[in-house]
Amino acid sequence: MRANEFFARRSRIAAALAERNLDALIVSGAPNVRYLTGFTGSNGLALLSPAGTVLFTDPRYEIQAAQETACRIRIARGSLYRAVMQAAARRRFRRLGFEKGRLPYQDYEELQAGLTLGASLVPLAGVVEAQRMVKSRAEIALIQRSVETNSAAFDRAIRRARPGVRECELAAELDYQMRLLGAQGPAFDTIVAAGPRSALPHAQPTVNTLRRNQLLLIDVGASRDGYASDMTRMAFLGRPGRKVGRLYRTVLEAQSAALEAVRPGVRAEQIDRAARRVLRAGKLERAMVHSTGHGLGLEIHEAPRLGRGEKSSLAEGMVITVEPGIYLEGFGGIRIEDTVVVTHSGASVLTPTSKDLLIL
Repeated sequence: MRANEFFARRSRIAAALAERNLDALIVSGAPNVRYLTGFTGSNGLALLSPAGTVLFTDPRYEIQAAQETACRIRIARGSLYRAVMQAAARRRFRRLGFEKGRLPYQDYEELQAGLTLGASLVPLAGVVEAQRMVKSRAEIALIQRSVETNSAAFDRAIRRARPGVRECELAAELDYQMRLLGAQGPAFDTIVAAGPRSALPHAQPTVNTLRRNQLLLIDVGASRDGYASDMTRMAFLGRPGRKVGRLYRTVLEAQSAALEAVRPGVRAEQIDRAARRVLRAGKLERAMVHSTGHGLGLEIHEAPRLGRGEKSSLAEGMVITVEPGIYLEGFGGIRIEDTVVVTHSGASVLTPTSKDLLIL
């Protein structure tokens, strides 16, 4: 990512602060610090104001910070929060915004203790996240690379899926292959669930072995260059019966309807509604227990959420998942998920992996 892109991001946030009559913003969420500065370390805070941005970190990251960011850097040998408040006091900042959804209460107390006479802390929600919803071309290219890495890892790992292999073995193989292909690791805990356990939307892999005549649900995502991808695919070990085929076709039709509804200006809830309309016709709507999708980027779950009552509108450049699913206790679950870019003409599916039900 070029330095001028980070500068433009900080400038837009600075303008938003001026509209709120704030002197500065204390950025504490690691994804937001990375988005605004490029810093990837595990311990960093940014003090952003119209006059510029200072990145605070500790001596472990002194070399790394200098390599990754064009901001001014302050190396603190004690608490970063204390160092931030001392800097704010020197600059005579009076109204300091902070990310209320990203700050632990103990750290908030430390900020409070550092306030000078007449200064105050102002809670803010979603200021940086709102900007992150629309991705730049450079970000979309990074997400595309993550998607391709994820699909390539799936293609390699699925060859090991056969009766007798444990769920946890297959999950480990997926994670191993994505790292071999250049990912920093999985974007979330890889889900591998066979048979009735596939009815658990967020099932954790177990030592249970795959067996014949079972559904197999695999939900996997890579984190590469900081950006996430997300994909769910279904397989069947053996020859699927008519019920499996019917349910799979219905979920695939629901996903297709949701993808058709994606375009700029459409409310997020309308994507969910399109998927549910198909499931309702198949008497399966009650079996879908989650929203139809979510945004993703530096985090696996970002705004917007594609669910009931979500009034935010899609915009060109957003990256979302579209993932309707049904879950039937005692039988199993079926979910089909792609990573998608909202373009001026509709949905552009980034995921290259076939959506055919895999027969193993």
